[in-house]
Amino acid sequence: MKLPRKLSPIQLYLWMVVRRDWFTAKIEYLNSESAKWRGLFNVLKSPFSLLRAMGLSPIQAGALLFASTAAGSAVVVNETLLSGRSFARGDSGVYAAPSDIPVAYIEGDNTLLIQLNAVPVGDITIDSVTVGTAYAGSTLPSGQTNVVSVGGLPAASGFTETFLEVGTLTIDRWRCTTFLMENTSVHTLNITGVAADGISVSSVAGTARMRAIGGGNRAESMGVANSTYDQIRIEAATSGVNGQVDTLTLTNLLTKGGACVISNVIASTINVELLVVGAGDGLAAKDFVIASSVNAKVSNIHSNVEELISPP
Repeated sequence: MKLPRKLSPIQLYLWMVVRRDWFTAKIEYLNSESAKWRGLFNVLKSPFSLLRAMGLSPIQAGALLFASTAAGSAVVVNETLLSGRSFARGDSGVYAAPSDIPVAYIEGDNTLLIQLNAVPVGDITIDSVTVGTAYAGSTLPSGQTNVVSVGGLPAASGFTETFLEVGTLTIDRWRCTTFLMENTSVHTLNITGVAADGISVSSVAGTARMRAIGGGNRAESMGVANSTYDQIRIEAATSGVNGQVDTLTLTNLLTKGGACVISNVIASTINVELLVVGAGDGLAAKDFVIASSVNAKVSNIHSNVEELISPP
């Protein structure tokens, strides 16, 4: 654009304003288009990124996304459909901690499944929930026998054993038909105020160190309260990768229809407090069990009583 000759100062200023506004409008338009394209690409890649965060390879993530588009009402991983579901609101589903949005859920399955891996989580709290057949219309998922399951997973074909690493695990005010802790290593084991229809504590001396889960810029905390689930599972589910959470607190759980199980845990402190456990099968059948595969450097076990207790 050529500058006209013989302009007064005011005319020159107005000429510059027109050209400035034209140029600024073009810049704003380009920035707006760029933001729209970035937003579109982020939406398109989000399901893939979430699956990769769960430990799936690029090929596995792509295959699952492809399969889910053709699966109809089976496993749903479409981000648009999942956008209304939330861990904090108590929705069931598969959560790759620390995401508040489920990465998948099975239609008709009211399981809360939290999958932990090498990304450390500061705090997970589950408070005042009813699990299993303790509420009307509930059933355990097909093939499952545990109503609550916390820990790593055992070795299997093609899968390397995992453990859940915890700073402090608090199990408080659970109502269970049976309770089992196994394959666990802990520095300090506190079991207090348990009432059970038969108690067996067979833990052995160990050398576990005190620990806390740091990791610098670790993930945000997760919490849920006052909800109902068919099952609760907190797992280190990626082959050969231990899950990590600094403080895991599960308090005031009413459960029925299966066992409450803690397995494959490595912890600094485990607090088992004020549980009521019983299947109504008499004191000879031990319904509260700390197995000999549990080892602890320090054990504080007191104020626990055996008494006849029926299922919830």
